[in-house]
Amino acid sequence: MKIGKIIPRPLKNLILRIVRIPERIKVKIYKAASLGKIPFPDKAFQKWDYKIHTGRKLNLRHPVTFQEKLQWMKYYYRNPELTRLVDKYEVRDYVREKIGEEYLVPLYGVYDGWEEIDFSTLPNEFVIKCTHDSGSVVICTDKNSFDFESARKKIEAGLARNQFYLSREWPYKNVKPRIIIEKYLKDMATDDLPDYKFFCFEGKVRILESNTERQSSTGTKTDFYTSDFELIKMREKGYPNSNKIHSKPTKFEEMKQFAELLSSNYPFLRVDFNYADNSFYFGELTLYHCGGRMLFEPDEYNKMLGDMISLPEKIR
Repeated sequence: MKIGKIIPRPLKNLILRIVRIPERIKVKIYKAASLGKIPFPDKAFQKWDYKIHTGRKLNLRHPVTFQEKLQWMKYYYRNPELTRLVDKYEVRDYVREKIGEEYLVPLYGVYDGWEEIDFSTLPNEFVIKCTHDSGSVVICTDKNSFDFESARKKIEAGLARNQFYLSREWPYKNVKPRIIIEKYLKDMATDDLPDYKFFCFEGKVRILESNTERQSSTGTKTDFYTSDFELIKMREKGYPNSNKIHSKPTKFEEMKQFAELLSSNYPFLRVDFNYADNSFYFGELTLYHCGGRMLFEPDEYNKMLGDMISLPEKIR
């Protein structure tokens, strides 16, 4: 069976054909569609992708859970301003306008390609990121031992991808692929870089996630808190809690205030800050937490957070 023959058919027939074909062919189709190598209807891909990651059927007609509503907004809420928010370079202007330059991680340069980077002008430590995706990040803590070739391959592979196709996060579709290099941050007291992710609904922080032990051998630990920094017995499927009592950051209220400023006028926006040496720096803005395909435990939190989202008018 040739993959190309099933794609142009109407949506119902397409889904029926996918259900009936062998699993190994499904995997190939899914991978090709997630890389944008074959045409595939956005709504059909979202439903398939959601089922793969959550084991649940996606309800876009009457979304109820947090994840379903994020998926709805991917497909129906295509506000052109959102593209600016997910661009790791362009969003800096938005943050500068809203809360000020001093909360941005110092920038060493922005480049269209790897060959433009003059590493001799950079300090011994730095962070390289692609501006248009999630995950294309390389950290250098020592230029003398840094694997430049491995870093080049990772960044160039990132530049070649369009993040949109992975889970149909629409704002990423037209972000210009570039490279930025920023200052390497680390809290000297803990040898860590905690980050705080504020879940904002119509400009109000309702819940937040903290990530600690990010450089540990056992991996990042995740904890959830109320907007008053009271620990919640909640976890994200696949990510362990720290099982530790963390004190409220000294500048928590300031971070919370700025998260609300940055998220005003949007149905949902996650605002991230990195915390180092009793100072905090803007991390990123996220429209679809974990792509809208990661469930919380206990299950009640999926609906609880869903109830906090008031869906906007459709923009297509």
